[in-house]
Amino acid sequence: MLLPTGLAPDADVLLADGAIRAIGSGVQADASFDASDLWVLPGIVDIHGDAFERQMQPRPGIDFPTDLALRDTESQLLANGITTAFHGVTLSWEPGLRSLDAWSRLLNALEAGTWTADMRVHLRWEAFNLPALDTAIADIAAGRVHLLAFNDHTPAILQKLADPVAGAKYSDRAGMKMDAFKSMAEAIAATEALVPAGLERIGAAARAAGLPMASHDDYSLERRDYFRERGARICEFPIAEAVGHAAREAGDTVVMGSPNVVRGRSHLGWASAATMAEIGVCNVLSSDYFYPAMARAATILAGRGVLDLACAWALISANPAAATGLTDRGSIEVGKRADIVVLDPRTSRAVLTVAGGRIAHIAAEGAARLG
Repeated sequence: MLLPTGLAPDADVLLADGAIRAIGSGVQADASFDASDLWVLPGIVDIHGDAFERQMQPRPGIDFPTDLALRDTESQLLANGITTAFHGVTLSWEPGLRSLDAWSRLLNALEAGTWTADMRVHLRWEAFNLPALDTAIADIAAGRVHLLAFNDHTPAILQKLADPVAGAKYSDRAGMKMDAFKSMAEAIAATEALVPAGLERIGAAARAAGLPMASHDDYSLERRDYFRERGARICEFPIAEAVGHAAREAGDTVVMGSPNVVRGRSHLGWASAATMAEIGVCNVLSSDYFYPAMARAATILAGRGVLDLACAWALISANPAAATGLTDRGSIEVGKRADIVVLDPRTSRAVLTVAGGRIAHIAAEGAARLG
């Protein structure tokens, strides 16, 4: 069992009423789970995951009901030991998957459903989406948003639209013909002079609501400084390694993707997340776009020998919890939420996931361990 003091080889943990009630030896309970030869670890906190988009739109332009997509997403989260998930919902000027309509449907579905995982909203605010600004600010004020990230993909989209093959990804996702989508993108880009004021407004709303804030794909020290000065102390996926180093030196949280660790490289050719974690620059790993990568990334890092299991697992539990102000989780301690994953160290597979004190996932081999 991974405790704040280190690995305990023969510890019991008592869970009751959604919380961790006791840790020790010989703890008695009405029901038990034998975790012999397994790892008992804090539940995973995913600060940025957008794989749910593939449930909402598994093929370009092919949409499914949001509640159905979220049910499947929750099953994936819990099967991978993720007990707290910040859904990275992009609110863009693009029609379709990342539109204002899709945003509203997702928030409504989350509020209407009853969930076992703690599913939260990470608003990825597209800087040029000025028509949706009032709605976003209202949703922040209403408590429907739990983390704000500043995104600006418009310049990259415009650049890729010059290539019919690369550009088709965006027009197809929006459900539009290429020419119409390109015209829309160019019209949006023409509002550039109004963007800084929009960023100030939504940033002020997030600060008033006490939200943690992040900036995404920081490509320069100046850009990181700009957002830090406005309260964004999370640096997501820094493009330049120097930005990541400077962010950590300033005390910021630096987030990178678990798939980068599992694959051994970034899919965009950016810095190695494993190396950045081992030198202390990256201190949080997220699922990014693939939920199973989180637990596997932590065990890979522990196996590389630079980080021990406690430090590697903190990248996906204690550290993201702290970065988002969730002081009630991220570690196995008396009084904290009963969010626990029991992992098979040979496969990095979740044998049991407990979320909020309830059995949320159990693998076939785990059922025989219940008593």
